[in-house]
Amino acid sequence: MHDIVDLERRGIPGVFVASAEFVQAAVAQSTALGFPGVARVFTPHPIQDRTDDEMRRYAGDAFDAIVSAIIG
Repeated sequence: MHDIVDLERRGIPGVFVASAEFVQAAVAQSTALGFPGVARVFTPHPIQDRTDDEMRRYAGDAFDAIVSAIIG
């Protein structure tokens, strides 16, 4: 989250991407850092035991939301 906030402060669009387990933490941290509306996209949780194919599917499923958040 710190990296995304740093990018946003410099005028560079960024998107925070994490698994759904971290929704509340992301909201709390972005709010604490002064950017409550920072763009964020969440994938299914957990990810650590996923196969390469599953991870590719997660990435593919999130791709449009990530690009939309970047280009507005």
